[in-house]
Amino acid sequence: MTHTLSRTFLRIASVFSIMTFAGMTAQAADYPTKPIQVIVPFAGGSASDVVTRIMLNEMSKTLGQNFVVENRPGAGGNTGTAAATKAAPDGYTLLMSTSGPLAANLTLFKDLGYNPEKELTPISLFAVLPNVIVINSKLPPKTLTEFIAYAKERPDQLNYGTVGVGSSQHIAAIYFEQITGVKLTHVPYRNIAQYTPDFLAGQVPIGFQLLPNVLGMLGSGAARPLAVTSEKRMTALPDVPTAAEAGVKNYETGAWLALLAPPGTPKPIVDTIYKALAAAVKEPAVKERFVQQGAEPVSPGPEELAKFMKSETIKLRDIIQKAGIEPM
Repeated sequence: MTHTLSRTFLRIASVFSIMTFAGMTAQAADYPTKPIQVIVPFAGGSASDVVTRIMLNEMSKTLGQNFVVENRPGAGGNTGTAAATKAAPDGYTLLMSTSGPLAANLTLFKDLGYNPEKELTPISLFAVLPNVIVINSKLPPKTLTEFIAYAKERPDQLNYGTVGVGSSQHIAAIYFEQITGVKLTHVPYRNIAQYTPDFLAGQVPIGFQLLPNVLGMLGSGAARPLAVTSEKRMTALPDVPTAAEAGVKNYETGAWLALLAPPGTPKPIVDTIYKALAAAVKEPAVKERFVQQGAEPVSPGPEELAKFMKSETIKLRDIIQKAGIEPM
């Protein structure tokens, strides 16, 4: 009797699994049939938010459905990112997240409440935003090597501003200190609007900023760009050398943006989204608007994103721990 019941349960479970798989396959084949929600774990109008919306607008043309962006800022991007891990894996809730919630915050926070490598389904990187090393134009250095010499003569006397501990700007600065041996003073702000007046006044005359944050000051001549922190020169700043060209080797930092889905999202749906993403970032109009925001479009795919997240987690952990930053 026991063996008979066991076989019956196994048959039922097998039939249920087949039906579930068939249902998911049919759903994936028809996907998408309604608007898609994208959680952005940062405030509206931020660089990551703007770049994401540019791409999603183009993707909607390919998929035939609108994207609805929901901004859920909080805890350095952790709040919105954690919410995405709990969403239904049906392709109708996606996540845009960045180097903080997906890599650096694993070291910066004692408990994220989620594991980005295990509780999210990678789709692809889609933008890389290098940092731009800028100084107030009233300071005497004209090159990066001159600035390093100038800073070494004034340990802890030169202030740099960021939008907070663990931000890409902060990571870029502490990594710069580690590589060059200079000692700067960190001044964190709640937002970039608070930082700009102090930079202009000369109170916080250094920045390792994303281009949109300093574009106006570069245009007015109030800020002097010394280098960009990418392997290649930025399309938007073709006359500004890379850090390597300016004399600092092996120094590459910046923000990056990725699109992900909840865990368990079917591969056919992931593939459909990725194809739309890859097509979108290759569109000339999208590339042009990305460049205006200081972003370089990329689309390496799901497997490469998974590998990249692991390598960035290790790299950022080493930088943060070497700097002696205690987990929050």
